Amino acid sequence: MSHIAKIELEINDLETLRQACKRLELNFVDNQTTYKWYGSWVNDTPLPEGITVADLGKCNHAIRVPGAQYEIGIVKRDQKYVLLWDYWDRGGLVDKLGKNAGRLKQAYTIERVRKEARLKGHRICEQKTNQGIRLVLRI
Repeated sequence: MSHIAKIELEINDLETLRQACKRLELNFVDNQTTYKWYGSWVNDTPLPEGITVADLGKCNHAIRVPGAQYEIGIVKRDQKYVLLWDYWDRGGLVDKLGKNAGRLKQAYTIERVRKEARLKGHRICEQKTNQGIRLVLRI
């Protein structure tokens, strides 16, 4: 079954997304024009806003997740990118990235904060805690 959804994450910097993928040991594939998913729409869930059935499986870049059968499509929309994925259990993405791709969202946010801190001349220290990751900004 197909369960295509948009990962709720604003992507406006592909380099930061590449770094997030590297952090999680995912493979960012430049210029890959299709991504692996169930392969046909069965109309069992609503399509993400702005996405048509004809758009499914098409992308500008992709993310391969080791150990998962499916991939994440990176689709350019205006000056930003959206991430599309098929979260059906057998595709393996949820097992590797968590519900709503939480691990990828966290990694992208960390890399984005690190980049902004560097641009402003600040140092940032990363600490693992029982609740997750803490970033400490040093001015």
